[in-house]
Amino acid sequence: QVQLVESGGGLVQGGGSLRLSCEASGTFFTLNTMGWYRQAPGKQRELVATITSDGSIKYADFVEGRFTISRDSAKNMVYLQMDSLKPEDTAVYYCNTGARRHGWSAIVYSYWGQGTQVTVSS
Repeated sequence: QVQLVESGGGLVQGGGSLRLSCEASGTFFTLNTMGWYRQAPGKQRELVATITSDGSIKYADFVEGRFTISRDSAKNMVYLQMDSLKPEDTAVYYCNTGARRHGWSAIVYSYWGQGTQVTVSS
């Protein structure tokens, strides 16, 4: 099993910055793609950014160059640097990872963190 713990959320004024962190712990063989998703009140959860184990990155269109995802595989960490924040970025941000439990199995399981609240004031 994999546990994900997010940190770094909070309240920030529009135009400000926040850096989210997510640490994976537990028993697993490898961590595959890691990413960040968000869910605003009354809306569906949506992808923000993902990063594969070899460093390939994907961003949602709304990021528009304002966010940067990175990972430290040695520490089992993924980060999301968010700059030029807008009120519409207000949401609960969730960390996600795919993980293989065993070296002899190719099955990838998906795990979610509890989420961290990001609130951007206007």
